[in-house]
Amino acid sequence: MKIARFYISLVLPLCLFLGCSPLMSTFDQTAYMQVTSLKVDALDLMDKATENYATHETEVKTIQLKIDKAIEYDTHRPHNQITNQLWTILNNPDGHLFGGFVGKWKKDGTCGATFIQEEKKLIGKAFDQIAELESKKIKPSDVTTNQ
Repeated sequence: MKIARFYISLVLPLCLFLGCSPLMSTFDQTAYMQVTSLKVDALDLMDKATENYATHETEVKTIQLKIDKAIEYDTHRPHNQITNQLWTILNNPDGHLFGGFVGKWKKDGTCGATFIQEEKKLIGKAFDQIAELESKKIKPSDVTTNQ
């Protein structure tokens, strides 16, 4: 009987509380603006990969720093694991998206125009996925009006 009271008085309210917590963060205008701006900057930079990497190294570092800042911002938002995973995939230097593209450009010195165009399609879609996920999150105003 004491165990039943324990569950009812402590565990049940905890389960209800956790069950009511959001599974995903709410929409954040700053995060949305960051990802859409970074997409434009990254794709613009990729067009320059037909030229020697060393010529554009400062630009690459600037974009990478902006991406790092966006990742840092999103990392500290509660219930934002899915977005964080998407950023990790996009920025992975051993992967096939932006991080990997930059690594290949640096290693090879230049990239072919056809390769760049194909990569831009993939990388653009990856940025779009992050932006679309953010845009479909519940707006904070909707959360307060529904309660």
